[in-house]
Amino acid sequence: MGVLRSVGLFVVAAIAEIGGVWLVWQGVREHRGIGWIGAGIVALTMYGFIATFQKDPNFGRVLAAYGGIFVAGSLVWGVVLDGFRPDRFDLIGAAICLAGVAVIMFVPRAG
Repeated sequence: MGVLRSVGLFVVAAIAEIGGVWLVWQGVREHRGIGWIGAGIVALTMYGFIATFQKDPNFGRVLAAYGGIFVAGSLVWGVVLDGFRPDRFDLIGAAICLAGVAVIMFVPRAG
């Protein structure tokens, strides 16, 4: 159950962070206005809190592992919301990042 909880938190954090950045991007680059930027700032703040709910007490480990989720999640976000088509190198890179997440977070450690 611990792995599922951790993965779920990573997914929620990714939605908050990637969504927040996307909202700011839309507000600034697509001229959608201050409301979009404000919503992005709120989402980014939520991301900061969500990360604290991971069971592992090591900030560096949690954020390093989350980096892999962010990479893969950003590609998925681009496909779903922006019509982005990742090439095989994008997909290989995302797979490597997700393998890194598994090693960093879920490999049993001594002690």
